[in-house]
Amino acid sequence: MNDNLKAVWNKAASSHVQSDTSWETKQNFLVRYAELIISQCATIAEHNDPTTSRELMKNYFGVSK
Repeated sequence: MNDNLKAVWNKAASSHVQSDTSWETKQNFLVRYAELIISQCATIAEHNDPTTSRELMKNYFGVSK
């Protein structure tokens, strides 16, 4: 997991009670994590050329494929 992805993970984790292991809490965390990733992708797409945005997003999150 690259540093940018870890930062998003930590940001999502900081908004949830870690001692609560209920399915609802886990689901809420994953939803927040996905929202933050999508938000970052939207920001990249908004500020860059559409033809390069895909590669920029992959590079940002350390995705090789």
